[in-house]
Order: sequence, then C-alpha cells, then structure tokens
Amino acid sequence: MEAATKTAAPARQTGGDRDLALRLGSLMLCTLGSEGGAVIKTIDETGLNFPQMKALVTLAGHAEDPPATVKMVAERLGISLASASRAVDDLVKRDLATRVEDPDDRRVRRVSLTADGQGVADKLFASRLVGLEKFVASLSPTERRKLEAALEVLLQRDDVGEAYRTHSRRTYR
Repeated sequence: MEAATKTAAPARQTGGDRDLALRLGSLMLCTLGSEGGAVIKTIDETGLNFPQMKALVTLAGHAEDPPATVKMVAERLGISLASASRAVDDLVKRDLATRVEDPDDRRVRRVSLTADGQGVADKLFASRLVGLEKFVASLSPTERRKLEAALEVLLQRDDVGEAYRTHSRRTYR
C-alpha cells in the first residue's frame, strides 16, 4: 500500500536547454566549492550592493579602454541609464571611481576606477580564482583533457575569448 502512494522521482531529461543549463550551473557551484565563501566574504566586505558591484567589475574589465561613459556602463550591464548613473555615483562617493568631463564633449562624463576601486576588483577576481584553481587541481588527467578541449572550442566565441583575454591580462600583470 505504501509503495502505491509514493510518487516516482521525475526522470532526468537530457539534451534540453534547461538540463544543460542546470548541469552547467552545478559545475559552476562546484568550481567555487568551499572556497566560494571567499567570494561572498569579499563581496560582503566591500559593502557594495549588486548594481554597484556589477559597475565596478565592468569598469575593471575594460581598464585598457578609454574611460567609459555612464551610457557604456548601462549598455554593458543591460540596465537603465538611471540605474547605472546611481551605481557610478555611489562608487564615486566611496572613492572607488572618478567621473570627469570629456575633453571633447562637456556634456559627457567619463568614468574610471581609482587605485582603490581597481584593488577591490582585483581582490574579487582573485577570490573567485581560488575556488576555480582548487577545482581544476582535483580533476583527473582525463577530466582535465576533456575540460581543456571544451574550453578551446568555447574560447573561439567572441564573448568568451574577449572575457578570457581581459581577465588573463589582469591575472598575469
């Protein structure tokens, strides 16, 4: 009688976008492992909210480019100009970013990180790498080869390749 009332666990559907996303998300959680707490702790220590954090990381990721405009920050983050402006204003108030007049167009304000802002961004990135390095070190030679092969394919995408180039410059400087 008891067996008849139990509901079977749903069968895992493979091949769909949702399942692939779930498997990728599971991998991402595992790559942070117990070291994922370092990222959360670092974020918490900054006292920044999510939009501020995103703006800070966006500005840091494009440090080699000319200083960004608030409009560029909004576009890169996919948020409204007003939200981006508030986030940047908060970074400026905390001395993590500067906002200066564009020499060619006085209506435009250029935003860049201060040394303190770049330091916070570097600390965030370093804390994320700790968990990733620990995960990679735990892979068997076969798992490592397969991961490297998959990453080689994905690094051919413009967005992934650009993110890698940006972060590798910051990591190895």
